[in-house]
Amino acid sequence: MAVRAIQLGQVWREETSGQSFLVTKVYNEVFSQFAMLRPADASAPTAETRRVKISKTAQGLLLPGYVFTQDSNQEF
Repeated sequence: MAVRAIQLGQVWREETSGQSFLVTKVYNEVFSQFAMLRPADASAPTAETRRVKISKTAQGLLLPGYVFTQDSNQEF
């Protein structure tokens, strides 16, 4: 699912494992934009960060292989 902006503190779920990740940094590098992700659980302080290239679509921005979990329409 695409969003208008990828921001610090957003939580994204990995599609393959179902694990949640927190966006800790968003930055530009030449012509690309990247997000740094850490697991959103107790292992976060010692876990390695993941660098994911942000994809731009007509609907907005997305992280390939991840689903935005904080959709206001999502039911819990």
